[in-house]
Amino acid sequence: MASAAEWQERGKGRLPGLLGIEVVEVGEVTTLRVEIRPHHLAPNGFLHAGTVISLADTACGYGCMESLPPGANGFTTIETKSNHIGTVREGAAVARATLLHAGRTTQVWDATVSTEQSSNAIALFRCTQLILYP
Repeated sequence: MASAAEWQERGKGRLPGLLGIEVVEVGEVTTLRVEIRPHHLAPNGFLHAGTVISLADTACGYGCMESLPPGANGFTTIETKSNHIGTVREGAAVARATLLHAGRTTQVWDATVSTEQSSNAIALFRCTQLILYP
């Protein structure tokens, strides 16, 4: 299993790194955070849904890579759904992803994105990944 620092390094120069996503822990429960900066906001001044989805999807994806079944070499996301129930304008957002189903051909993950300051949920996210084999 790769460490949080190794996952942080893997994201450099890619979308997670460009967004400033920080890796806290990776595994069957994966936690990532992002410090909110102006480029994470929509023109209306609220956190952009794309930022929230990227944070949640990255948490689920990193967790999936660490939870692949024997013989698998990767995955691709086949479905995502998000419900946005709040927002944040400053501080940090945290995604906590949990593995719900670990099958041979699919995995299902849930993530809750919350404000770091109050722990209030701002989004609920679910994704399904297709497990890939050589």
